[in-house]
Amino acid sequence: MPKVGMEPIRRRQLIEATIESINEMGFGDTTVKQISARAGVSTGIIHHYFGGKEDLLEATMRKLLTDLREENVNRLSQCTDPKERVEAVIDANFSDRLFDIAPVTAWLAFWAQVPHSKRLRRLQQINKSRLHSSLRHALRQLVSEEDARKIAFGIDSIMDGLWVSCAVNGGTPTPAQSRELTRDYFYTQLDAIKRRKERD
Repeated sequence: MPKVGMEPIRRRQLIEATIESINEMGFGDTTVKQISARAGVSTGIIHHYFGGKEDLLEATMRKLLTDLREENVNRLSQCTDPKERVEAVIDANFSDRLFDIAPVTAWLAFWAQVPHSKRLRRLQQINKSRLHSSLRHALRQLVSEEDARKIAFGIDSIMDGLWVSCAVNGGTPTPAQSRELTRDYFYTQLDAIKRRKERD
């Protein structure tokens, strides 16, 4: 029987062990036994807290999503204008703390399972909805609604591509490179819209 008060600690240990295992072995080759050994607990503890591997992956993704949401909230709270808000969202998604090879690899495993899991698909949809809402809220103060949607979609697509690239290329691009590339896209789009308005 787990000790009283140990649940948050055990859950955190198992989630960290899951991220490490996926990074080292890949999701397909990661087993409950490997995760429990890495966390220094019995397999029964995993089943007690999570039920099974998919439940543990879902909990891991929830934790990563929570970390990302907190990063966004903290950065957005310091912004004073819409351009800063867009930059804050970009910087949060490529923060040095979150854009590290182990969590990025876990994210890639998550994305690969999304088409096959309603629960994981729901988490992905929530994440995308939050991202687009934050971006469009700021962008609508700079450009039209249509352009705001296009730029938000472009930023989202670039960020997804850079996360995948980091996972498959062992940490390349770096967080700083990813922030710069995505910011460049954002400001290039603003410049293009400005030139179009001047022509019209």
